[in-house]
Amino acid sequence: MSAPLTSHSSSPQSKKISAVIFDFGGVICPFPNEAQWQEAAAFCGAPRDAFEAAFWEDRIAYDAGANARAYWRGISQRLGLAFTDETIDGLIEREIQFWSRFDHRVLHWAQDLRVAGYRTGILSNLPRPLGQRLKTLPGFLEHFDAITFSYELGLVKPGTAIYQHAIAGIQRDPAEALFLDDRHDNIEGARAAGLIAEPFTTWEEFLAEMPWKYGLPVPRP
Repeated sequence: MSAPLTSHSSSPQSKKISAVIFDFGGVICPFPNEAQWQEAAAFCGAPRDAFEAAFWEDRIAYDAGANARAYWRGISQRLGLAFTDETIDGLIEREIQFWSRFDHRVLHWAQDLRVAGYRTGILSNLPRPLGQRLKTLPGFLEHFDAITFSYELGLVKPGTAIYQHAIAGIQRDPAEALFLDDRHDNIEGARAAGLIAEPFTTWEEFLAEMPWKYGLPVPRP
């Protein structure tokens, strides 16, 4: 899971959409809020801005399956601190909480799509502790027909192979699948893999245009 990056590019519709694939962070779940960043930094004794910078610095390797303790020890070294095992345990749990504020409007729409006969998938760069927790949440994965988590594959967006895994999971032609992500590089990677891909900024902006553009069911109020 990478730091947020805004994009406003779009791509034309080529075929009737029969599947929608969702990113996690920035689409299903908003990014950590200021109070969360401040509390986590204070917990480990780091300056707030330095903590966030260190958090994102080696993120790709962590999302690709690197060991959680090695990731947090690397952060401690960059911050010039020494994290105890108890501190690392606390930081792992705090990061899970970073990504636990779901936008239920998105999840409700995913469920409505399935009821209407569309295939749905989730495709996300995320680390093992978070992915394992998501898999234990009652009902969460039931919104999706196919699950593609980077840490399980050792693959990350925007590499082509992870999109190919997601495409295989939804069992649809990629030109009939819409992918939603908050990062421009991930959107471009999806398009390179043959998917229709659109940037997701806010639910309100999405609701104003996207369902109508692709003839998809209108989300419930």
